[in-house]
Formats: sequence, structure tokens, C-alpha cells
Amino acid sequence: MATKKSTLGKGLSALIASSEMSGTDSPYKEKFDIEKISPNPYQPRMNIDPAELVEIADSIRENGVIQPLIITKNPDGPNYYIIAGERRFRASKLAGLKHVPVVIKDSSPQEMLELALIENIQRQDLNPLEEATAFKQLQDQFGLTQTDISKKMGLSRVAITNKIRLLALPSAVQEYVLNQDLSEGHARALLGISDDSSLVAAANIIVKKKLSVRETEELVRKINFGKDKAKNERIEFDHRTRKALERISERLGYTTRLTRMSKGGKLTIRYLTNSELTDLLKKLAE
Repeated sequence: MATKKSTLGKGLSALIASSEMSGTDSPYKEKFDIEKISPNPYQPRMNIDPAELVEIADSIRENGVIQPLIITKNPDGPNYYIIAGERRFRASKLAGLKHVPVVIKDSSPQEMLELALIENIQRQDLNPLEEATAFKQLQDQFGLTQTDISKKMGLSRVAITNKIRLLALPSAVQEYVLNQDLSEGHARALLGISDDSSLVAAANIIVKKKLSVRETEELVRKINFGKDKAKNERIEFDHRTRKALERISERLGYTTRLTRMSKGGKLTIRYLTNSELTDLLKKLAE
């Protein structure tokens, strides 16, 4: 895993920096009753490693909670929901703390999901499917477009599109991704297989044989075109052609594939839903 960033991320750092950290009306509370705090119902992270919580709890016993939790009032009850700091909250309870430092912020359900996403993404804590599920929730429940989400998360629209497409994988393959048996690269390669039974069978082979992403891409080619045909059709593109394909994919926001055939070839643009087809046709007509 890449080195974790020390910053809180744009959303969280701005949130804390804008708060007056002194005075009786301050949103910052040095000692807040931990029993009044509940987990974020919009928390995108599905799994938290118990061993990781034990490590954080040990650190909290030694040094206390250095970074305050960000919480918001539950409009339908007496408790407060966590916006950011889910692991610190759980570890603090594990460490036996009765009070924790907090910053109280007025927040809508959409903001609760967005800020929790920012915290987890910038700390590289989320599984690709957890990110995809949260992005889809922002899209379906709160009406955000993929462009809106990309701006809020600081990611390209293509990255958002590719994440959401992972949700089209069969549940058995999604489990492999959630359990980190398959990487996002493996999963994206598997999306090139059209029928679910072949896709699941391929995923089982990849996990069993511990295939690399490149080997997975080759396996997908063989499944789609047949082993012998795949050998004949394999093509090594020159640098200029690869760059052109990358620019096409970047501009359209959809995966493109160039295939050499016995006579000529074909350029394939893959989409998964009718709405994606509408979006694609609109872009091609521009």
C-alpha cells in the first residue's frame, strides 16, 4: 500500500480550520460523552480490521485521542453521528475512554457521506468496491452526476466511472475484491467478459493461480476469442497508438479496445447501462 497522506484532506481540514476552537459556544469540545456518539449510518467503509483497532486503542491509552472526532447532531434523536473518525471512536471505546475530543458540525446526510468518503479516500483506507458503492449512493440517492462526484472527491470522471462499473461484477467476484483476493486491476480486466458464468470461472482461476493483472488480461482475451484465435489476433501496439487509445478513453470516459482481425480490425467502446449508452452517443455526436 502506498504511504498514507498526513493531511486530513480538503474537506476535513477546512472544516476544522473554520471552527473557533475556544469559548463556550465553540463547536470544539475537549471532553464529550462517548456514549452520546453513534457510528455514521453513511459510513462507506464496510470492514475495519480488528487488529488495526487494537493498535489504535493501544496508542490512545498511551497518548490520548490527538485528533478530534467530527460529529453532527442526529435530527431525530438525542445522539450525535460521526462524520469523520470512525476508527478513533471504536478504538476509544475499546480503550475504555468515557470522553473524547470532538468538533460538532451541522451536516446533511449528503455531507456526512461526502466527508466520510474524503477522509477514507485520502487515507487510502477504502476498498475499490466500498468506494464504488459510496459513489453510486451519491449518484442515486443524492442526484449527483459523475462529474459532480469527481470534482468533490478530487478524482477524474473516468476514475469515478471505472469504480462504479465494478458494481456490475457478480457477487462472488465482488467478494474476492472485498477480501483483497483480487485487485481493482484484476476486476476491471474481468469486466471484459460478457457472461457471468465465464467471469466467475475466470476469477476462480485467477485467485487459485495468483495470476497478475497482465496474465488476467491475457486470460480474458483467450476466453473471449478462443485460445488459438487469441494467439493470432494478439497485437503489440506502438507508443503512438497506445497514447491515442488512452486519449479516446479519457475523452469519452469509457474503456476502448483495438483488435486486429484477418481483414482490418475493430475499435470497441464498452458500456454497461442504457444511461451510459445515451451519454456515450451524446459525446460521439459532439
